[in-house]
Amino acid sequence: MLESYIKQRLKTQDILLMTHIVMGYPSFEESMKVVEQMVDAGVDMMELQIPFSEPMADGPVILKANQDALKRGARLSRCFDFAKEAAQKFEIPFLFMSYYNILFKYGVAEFAEKTAEIGLKGAIVPDLPPEEGQEYAAAMKKNALCPIYIISPATPEQRMTYLASLGSGFIYCVARKGVTGRQTEFSVDLENYLKQCRRVVPLPLAVGFGVKNRADVNYLKGRTDIAVIGSETIRIVNHHGPGAVGGFLKSLR
Repeated sequence: MLESYIKQRLKTQDILLMTHIVMGYPSFEESMKVVEQMVDAGVDMMELQIPFSEPMADGPVILKANQDALKRGARLSRCFDFAKEAAQKFEIPFLFMSYYNILFKYGVAEFAEKTAEIGLKGAIVPDLPPEEGQEYAAAMKKNALCPIYIISPATPEQRMTYLASLGSGFIYCVARKGVTGRQTEFSVDLENYLKQCRRVVPLPLAVGFGVKNRADVNYLKGRTDIAVIGSETIRIVNHHGPGAVGGFLKSLR
């Protein structure tokens, strides 16, 4: 279903935008205002990150947002309520982004059931390798949810094929090694990597880690299907407030 949505949107757009928020940052009320601005600006999909104390794939901007949200009382039950409200209010697909410890503590089967119940379409769990995630994969399939797997420039081609065979919806292509928010070189190396991804992976491709402006999005047109903007929108909130997010995202088109 998510893959069909992406392909349908691509009939009228040359690239889709997927944004990312940390639920509860700066507050749950302001988070919903940011979601509203993102949807009004025309984003096609959104990741809702559940705050976690040790988000290993995230750089300092998103790390601080996670820590601040936790300090202000963000808890899983409140995140479920927030995600349910967003999914009911807006028509775009929402995905959870989380780390496996949260699923493990809550119960993997229960987490998948809850995700489907509140209307989300899948999840990104960057620290769970599929070899250790059979329970997760089975629970996602049972609830008609998309497990989104991640590949990077260091991923061998054989493993790209393997991950693509397990995933659904789309594959998340990390633009470079390292964590979110750092500088990405939009270069020949990246172009060759994306050509390899396109050749090997039959699913739509999303590219994130370092996408910050219109030039980056323009570079990705024709090379991928979805541009992912994460850390930069949090920087906008930090420096200019939640009200500036919509204008920034409109500028990316």
